[in-house]
Amino acid sequence: MSRIVYLNGEWLPEAEAKVSVFDRGFLFADAIYEVTGVIDGKLLEYEGHAARLKRSITELGLNLPISASELLEVHREIIRRNELKEGLIYLQLSRGPADRDFAFPKDPTPTLVLFTQAKSVIENPKLATGLSVALLPDWRWERRDIKTVQLLYPSMAKMQSMEKGADDAWLVEDGFVTEASSATAHIIDKTGRLITRPLSNAILHGITRASVLDLAEKAGIPYDERAFTPDEAMNAAEAFITSATNFVMPVTRIDGEPVGDGKPGTLTLKLRELYIADKIASAI
Repeated sequence: MSRIVYLNGEWLPEAEAKVSVFDRGFLFADAIYEVTGVIDGKLLEYEGHAARLKRSITELGLNLPISASELLEVHREIIRRNELKEGLIYLQLSRGPADRDFAFPKDPTPTLVLFTQAKSVIENPKLATGLSVALLPDWRWERRDIKTVQLLYPSMAKMQSMEKGADDAWLVEDGFVTEASSATAHIIDKTGRLITRPLSNAILHGITRASVLDLAEKAGIPYDERAFTPDEAMNAAEAFITSATNFVMPVTRIDGEPVGDGKPGTLTLKLRELYIADKIASAI
């Protein structure tokens, strides 16, 4: 059955949802996006994603054409219309259509699109073995804290990693790991301390990242927010990524070498269990 897509106030079959060829999201990647998980027909961490969306909108000077309460209802309605039990909701907001010009249009009419992906987000087949990652240079623009649709280099990094036999990339800049192609990177050292890069314009301000650090503190797992090197990662006891699409996912190989014993780590799996239980309980 065709998905029902939300486009600028209309509910349309996916084949009928069309965006102008002059849309600045298409011409200039002048757009932002968010991804919200769904389990049992309920939204996970919606407030965090809505807050980050608002921040991205402010940073780029975009306009959201509907109110915050209307946006929440659109998320709930797209779940109902697509009978989505488990999966993801993607939201994209562009500055809208205008004749091609590097200068922003004076009074743009934004384009707002939401669509769903039905998929298992809890039973990830990679959980049993963990992910393998390849180290690649981070050649993205410097405002990675804004969740834009400028995803060409992350896509290229993902493909280069797959060509190397890995699942994903960990990007490296100035001798330190920034993040994965579309997730936050973390390690756990041999003393059991979680280490993750601090927030800045160098990384996306991950919603799952923030929740995991909060859960780690409550569980008595110490953590440091600091940059770490590829060598530290390769010599860590455990490694993992966090994101709305993966929750907490073990990383067991870096550039072909095992992390720890090469199996998903005990603390990583504990954090995953804590995260899933907590977010299912607070889903709306």
